[in-house]
Amino acid sequence: MVRRIAPPPDETAGPVVERTIELVELKIAGMPDWKARAVSHALALFGSRAAALLTVGRLLPFEKLSPVQQDAMLARWADSPLGAQRTVFQLLRRLTLLSHYERPEVQAGIGYLGPFFERARAVAWEGSLAGIERDDEPVAREEDASRQRAAAAADGSAHRDAHAARHAAAADATLSDRTLTADVVVIGTGAGGAVAAARLAEAGFDVVILEAGTHHDAADFDERERTMREQLYAERGLRATDDLGVAILQGESVGGSTTVNWMIMLRTPDYVLEEWSAEHGVTGLSSRELRPVFERIESETHARRVPEDAHSPANRILLDGAQALGWRARSVVINARGCVRSGFCGQGCRYGAKQSTLVTFVPRALAAGARLVANARVERIELLERGGRRARKRVHVQLRDPLTGIARSRMRVDAPLVIVAAGAVETPVLLQRSGMGGGGVGQYLRLHPTTAVVGLHDRDIYAAGGVPLSAVCDHFLDRDPSGYGYWIECPPLHPGIGAVATPGFGTEHRALMTRFRRMAPMIALVRDGADRARSNGSVTLDRRGRTHIRYRLGRADGAHLRAGIEAAARLQLAAGAREVVTLHTRPPRIRHPRDLDTIRELPVGANQIGLFSAHVNGTCRMGTDPRTSGTTPDGERHGVPGVYVCDGSLLPTAPGVNPQETIMAIATVLAERIAGRGAV
Repeated sequence: MVRRIAPPPDETAGPVVERTIELVELKIAGMPDWKARAVSHALALFGSRAAALLTVGRLLPFEKLSPVQQDAMLARWADSPLGAQRTVFQLLRRLTLLSHYERPEVQAGIGYLGPFFERARAVAWEGSLAGIERDDEPVAREEDASRQRAAAAADGSAHRDAHAARHAAAADATLSDRTLTADVVVIGTGAGGAVAAARLAEAGFDVVILEAGTHHDAADFDERERTMREQLYAERGLRATDDLGVAILQGESVGGSTTVNWMIMLRTPDYVLEEWSAEHGVTGLSSRELRPVFERIESETHARRVPEDAHSPANRILLDGAQALGWRARSVVINARGCVRSGFCGQGCRYGAKQSTLVTFVPRALAAGARLVANARVERIELLERGGRRARKRVHVQLRDPLTGIARSRMRVDAPLVIVAAGAVETPVLLQRSGMGGGGVGQYLRLHPTTAVVGLHDRDIYAAGGVPLSAVCDHFLDRDPSGYGYWIECPPLHPGIGAVATPGFGTEHRALMTRFRRMAPMIALVRDGADRARSNGSVTLDRRGRTHIRYRLGRADGAHLRAGIEAAARLQLAAGAREVVTLHTRPPRIRHPRDLDTIRELPVGANQIGLFSAHVNGTCRMGTDPRTSGTTPDGERHGVPGVYVCDGSLLPTAPGVNPQETIMAIATVLAERIAGRGAV
């Protein structure tokens, strides 16, 4: 099966394929046991004689079919009207392509340059800019960048070994089988948890912070796609909805998704805040009230606008194409100080430039006396006493080995206040495991569904380098009468995730990947949930303790997705693309604006088009009605005084923009309300 999905550069190079098969097996072995069993069963089913008989009429296992028959079988499963067959095909395809194109020798074969800190600057849009460093910019100018590059080039292997040993020793010597006490337990260190922890610690509260992932330092970020995906992302970067219809990219390390995001800082649109107030009873979050909060956060994270001379070719294509069409587009604000434009933001910042919570709010919390326990997966929250907010709670924690992820021991943390900020997948699941589910917990999942449009150009784009996201086209975000629409951005393009996104398989797919350096990716992000009374998705726990993520695009959201694809393709053509490729299973050939009409007729169902999400919101949304919300407008779980939620799951409706700054602002407001009550 692997041989047909991703043939090696040379068909005689058997070891290339054999190593890819080994990596696929390692990925499956790294999954939770129940998922690994399900994946193995699905792949065995696909490779069986019965599957081949029903698909191509031959009573042979897949590996014994001729290449033509294998291709026919793959194509039929890819296009099957049965969702289960499309899911199995995508499972096989994604595991194989990811494993194949994360290998350094395969990456080199398509022109990928590899880690920036190990080589000289190779394209003009990498590295520092000319001129003298200015504090009103997020990028490095010549003088400062040389120092950062030299520091980042230091060999980090010894550091990583010592770092892992230190964490393992700390877990064994000081935490195992102990019960800590505190005023507040904060679960999670992303945009919500780290900000809340810092605000409360600085207000004088005794805070313990628990993080499921590892505490990495800058030298740990080796700019290698496979290792960073497995170390910095939830489920080793393989999280997805149950049917694989949407791949979900969430961070899991100290800093959460702020460690791996693309740095964009955007304020919540005013009409979204008005929606929250009018329809969900949210108070204190109007545009007027949040303005000073946004300004404060932007100052604390050094959020500055990207200068015009810092754009990569892909971002320049977005700006130039929008200008040619008369659409609104602009440079964005990012949270960086001395960015050297390495292009590896999604794999952690080795240069200390990204002002994630890893380098801002977590250190502030620790400086104010907070205690951080990493590699600490929270199992449940127990109510030791009944009563108001002062009643004690116990957080049960499983401590894990930072290298293997294997459980080592347990600990407990007792406190009257618990703030759950584990993200919009783990937060509702934790509440359900703790007997605090029901109502809106786990419902109204919003994913900011995202798909890509790839422009094939006649020049070197090399979208792996430069500031990944430095410009947006927001022309269509608020033009729909319902207040819902879409938004166009530029993502980075690295071989592993790029191969999964690129449509096709086998020889067809390889032909596209050989044009890697000339690919200009754009993404269309839909503000989902246009039917606001309907829950598009859910995150639930079954009786065996397994997490299930389900999601379906609404009818209006699907229409916006098609419109976003068409707009991004039109923009690419206006900027000079020779051909545009969508992520449909069978993408149309788009070489002229007249070809764009075909997009409106294409399906956007699960596994009929590649969909991704890095913005997971809404599963414990704020509101006054416990039947349809997870928390009160103050973020407190309905009926459970002293248990708060403080992450993206709080958002009552999708913000329509990248949510980092929104979550930081809400965390600030809610933490200061808690501190103001003097609840402890």
